[in-house]
Amino acid sequence: MLNKIKWHNDYDFDRIRIYYTSRGREGGIAAVSGGEVKELGKHFFATSEGMIPYHRIKKVEYGEEVLFEA
Repeated sequence: MLNKIKWHNDYDFDRIRIYYTSRGREGGIAAVSGGEVKELGKHFFATSEGMIPYHRIKKVEYGEEVLFEA
């Protein structure tokens, strides 16, 4: 899903917001925008903060629309 949004001309990846489990954050959830994603790997996505495994993703939003929620 993330690759489709990143590479498809009908989408703007900067409008994506990814919420994920973060052991280091208060409340245990952190979020990044598409503009903060540096790489989409096979098992993780990378930001300037580090690599986040896909299994930690809890919700993905595109603008106001929820595309995925665990």
